[in-house]
Amino acid sequence: MKRLRNHLIGIDQGDVVLFSDFQDDGEMWAGEGPRQLRTHVAFAEAFRAPPSVTVTLSMWDISSEANNRADVKAEDIDSAGFAIVFRTWGDTRVARVRVGWMAIGELRQADDWDLY
Repeated sequence: MKRLRNHLIGIDQGDVVLFSDFQDDGEMWAGEGPRQLRTHVAFAEAFRAPPSVTVTLSMWDISSEANNRADVKAEDIDSAGFAIVFRTWGDTRVARVRVGWMAIGELRQADDWDLY
């Protein structure tokens, strides 16, 4: 559990279209085997320390002619942003993906000083 030390709790959230590969036969739509896509997200304002981040599929457009396999997660989380990582494998054909995210963490206070 992450304990927050003050009343300045920040929540930032958004929705990101990661790709739309069916339009141009991109890797997620036309490829096979392990595939990965990383997208960096910057927070509207930096947190005091790395926040807790959750990601979820908010739209998934897939082929019905193959197995449906997907992994989506937040990686490389720091106080300024994080990376959304989408992975698939095998014969899965993914046309489009949109990911929703939410970050909750401690904000800087007006009297916080960076001395060194």
